[in-house]
Amino acid sequence: MKAFLVLISLCLIPLSANAGVYKWVDANGQTHFGDRPPAKAASSEVTVKSAPASVDAGTRERHQKMTEFLEQQQEERKARKAADAKAEEKAEKQAELCRKLRARLKYLASVSTFYNVNDQGERVFVSEAENTRIREDFRKKVRSTCGND
Repeated sequence: MKAFLVLISLCLIPLSANAGVYKWVDANGQTHFGDRPPAKAASSEVTVKSAPASVDAGTRERHQKMTEFLEQQQEERKARKAADAKAEEKAEKQAELCRKLRARLKYLASVSTFYNVNDQGERVFVSEAENTRIREDFRKKVRSTCGND
């Protein structure tokens, strides 16, 4: 970024050089030029045509490298931004999943006993030990997915 500012500053120097040139003749008949008009002599402003700034190969190469660097920085910034957005979306999905799992865990705690449905469509209630195992397995799943909070 500093190099870019230096380059811009160097490009603006010729503009300030053309600020104004004054010509006057002193009492001895000598002609003088300056950037400010004299206080005690008549002067006239002179138009100075400056030569176009020459850009050598080194300058062009530095400018090209700087442009490539800035483009690379912009691409990296875009990639980081996309990765951040993807990570945020993933975190939101994880938070939603955890919310649902915790709600289900709360529901399982309120159920007195669980059952399975057999081939005839009848409910077959499980033992108290099986109820405890089901609740504990689900608790472990919630912990492994969502952490201990």
